[in-house]
Amino acid sequence: MTRRVLLPLLLLALAACGKTEAPTPTAPTAQSTAAMPASADEPAASTSAAPVSASTAAPAPNAAADAAAQQALAGANDPSGLVEGTDYVTIKGGEPWKPLDGKIEVVEVFGYVCPACASFDPLVSAWKSKLPADVRFSYVPAPFGAEWNPYAKAFYVAESMGLVDRSHSALIREIHLTQSMPGEGDPVDEQKIANFYGKYGANPKEFLSTMNSFSVSAQVNKGRQFMIRSGANSTPTLIVNGKYKVTGQSFEDMLRIASGLIAKERAAAGGAPAAAAPSQG
Repeated sequence: MTRRVLLPLLLLALAACGKTEAPTPTAPTAQSTAAMPASADEPAASTSAAPVSASTAAPAPNAAADAAAQQALAGANDPSGLVEGTDYVTIKGGEPWKPLDGKIEVVEVFGYVCPACASFDPLVSAWKSKLPADVRFSYVPAPFGAEWNPYAKAFYVAESMGLVDRSHSALIREIHLTQSMPGEGDPVDEQKIANFYGKYGANPKEFLSTMNSFSVSAQVNKGRQFMIRSGANSTPTLIVNGKYKVTGQSFEDMLRIASGLIAKERAAAGGAPAAAAPSQG
């Protein structure tokens, strides 16, 4: 089985898988700038700059100092200790993936075939297992192309059957470590995906039929709309309460920032720190 990403590179990857709707995959980069347009007709943002007069070419020294002071003050006044624009981006008009129901929501936008997501999985899984009881963690699979879409459909079927907790990391290992499941650059094989879930109690024939049902297609589209609304145009991406998109310089940094945003949302709601949830093993 031919792969574009060799195992040693996978294990060392600290890069985001950037994708557009085009099916041709791109190599992971340190920070993806690929955009997911809201529609095929939406024009790309212009990169040309308007002429700048000599009087406005550079800010006055006191203006630059004021800007730096304001940024420092923003971090000092924020109970999370984070700085907007540096650690996270506020999502205008953002909405949570699911009704919060008194919880703080953390969503990971991911892809099973994404090498960066495979590297992130052990870290985020360990972090997730220690989250307080008032935090809900959810996955949203990215439908970034032909090799990604079958796994996105399979995720929603597995979720409806209560199989995600047991199968999620195992599927990542079979794609990226043992290479016993199709990955980037491999032919799509939906039957093989259904057979994988058969090991966890699913009926492969019924699983495959449900993968291609209208209800699952609607869920994939709902996930796509959430990603567009949240500006999640690369994987892995963390979204907190539908309001904040985590940035960060490394996977560990992303988790540090997500923890700070959880504290920020809890403080905004007037809540006290919650006890950690019981370990899932």
